[in-house]
Amino acid sequence: MSWIKTNGPYTILSLLALWILIFTIYDIVFGKEWIIYLLASYIVLIVLIVILAIFKTRKKTKIAYNYTFEEFEKTLKGGLFHYKCPNCLGIFAIKKSRSNDDKPVKMTCPDCGVTGVIPANPRCIEEEIPEKKSVKANFRCSQCGEGVTIWAEGKDLNKNVKVLTCPFCGDKKPLHRF
Repeated sequence: MSWIKTNGPYTILSLLALWILIFTIYDIVFGKEWIIYLLASYIVLIVLIVILAIFKTRKKTKIAYNYTFEEFEKTLKGGLFHYKCPNCLGIFAIKKSRSNDDKPVKMTCPDCGVTGVIPANPRCIEEEIPEKKSVKANFRCSQCGEGVTIWAEGKDLNKNVKVLTCPFCGDKKPLHRF
C-alpha cells in the first residue's frame, strides 16, 4: 500500500470529481434528470476521500523511531551486551568483535523492527534474560571490516534486522549481513 503515500490517489480522486462536476453541469444545462446517479457519485467520492484520509494519517506500528535502547548487565567478557527495546520490550544481544567501540550504533530492533540508537556509553540495568535464543545474524562493516553478531532473546529474529551505523569506525553506511 505504499502507492497511497504518493500523490496518485489524490490525482485520481481529483479527476473523478472533475468528471462528476462536468456531468452535473451537463445535467443542469440539458435536463437529463441524472440527479440520483450524481448524488450517489458524490457520496462515493466523499467516502473515497475519507478512506484515503484515514490511510494517510494512520500510524504503522513499525515506524522508525529514534529510541535509545537500554543496556543490560554485561553477562560475558569479550563484547557481549544485552539490550532492551523500549517499543516492544524485547531483549536482544550483540556480540562485537572488539571491545573498543566508542560510537553510537543505529540499528533496527531484532524483535519488532523499530529503528533505535544504542549510545556509546548506555546505562546499565539488570533484568532476567530469557533462555531461548534465536538464530544469529552476522554483520560486517565495509569501511573497517569489524563484525557484529545479533540475536533475539526469547523470540525469533526479525528477518529485516539491520545495523545502520558501525560501532567501531562510526561509518554511516549500513553494515552488510552475511
